[in-house]
Amino acid sequence: MRALNISDTALFELLTLRAKAYFELVKFRLSALVTFSAAFGFILGDSGTFFSWGSFVALIIGGFLITGASGAANEILERDYDKLMKRTQNRPLPLNQISLQEAYWFTFIVGFTGIGILWLFTNPLTTALGVLSMILYIFVYTPLKRVGPIAVFVGAIPGAMPPLLGWTAATGMIGHEALILFGIQFIWQFPHFWAIAWVSDEDYKKAGFKLLPSGGKKDLNTAIQIMIYTLFLLPLGLLPTYFGLTGLNSGIVATVCGVLFLAQTFSHMRDCSRKSALKIMFGSFLYLPIVQIAYLLDKI
Repeated sequence: MRALNISDTALFELLTLRAKAYFELVKFRLSALVTFSAAFGFILGDSGTFFSWGSFVALIIGGFLITGASGAANEILERDYDKLMKRTQNRPLPLNQISLQEAYWFTFIVGFTGIGILWLFTNPLTTALGVLSMILYIFVYTPLKRVGPIAVFVGAIPGAMPPLLGWTAATGMIGHEALILFGIQFIWQFPHFWAIAWVSDEDYKKAGFKLLPSGGKKDLNTAIQIMIYTLFLLPLGLLPTYFGLTGLNSGIVATVCGVLFLAQTFSHMRDCSRKSALKIMFGSFLYLPIVQIAYLLDKI
């Protein structure tokens, strides 16, 4: 009986480690945040008498799977570079917790399952946008990270797709409202990614990643560009209110959050320090979900 207990414990620990490795491979937390943005777009887009629960659940599951597959494919392609960086050296592929062949099969199955769910239970437009997002993220953004800051522009396109996918899953079309949601998330990603690139600059250089603008320098020019893109969020954040997509309350919340976010960039322009860049990075993580939740509450 004792041997059986030891065996059961060992099996449980093994399964736990495997599950944790797969969670890391699909970038679970990032995929969950992306899925939230898709759900946000769906809820804002759905205007029917009865909420379309079938399409909504399919969007959540399918969207999470294609996002997870994209993250896994990114880790497969960057496995050798991840070994060089402190922030990524403990991912499952650098640690050989998952074999490369296993990772390929897992990514393929998860990705096609997600596409199939979107195709069967949403609509062709949403499926096509999901596939386009995967292609841009895996085959364009990922290799461009070693080329130059153009990667941030390209990566911002699939990064802004989730609310657009949510809207099309609910409505079957792309209207100006969907483009507004896309635009807010698109512009938000520039200060977000550049703050991350500033904080992780030494690590990124080890892998040859070139994401900072202004020749990749951590200087005033880069800080000014971070400020400019953050400034754009102020008028963009008011567009849902202006076009009647949401109410006045969310417009006020978006403005207050935008001003606080912008204030962090001015502080960064004064000292161009890693500490102030870190504040922008955390501020960007807070800005988007808070504003999106405000839009949702105003809609409901």
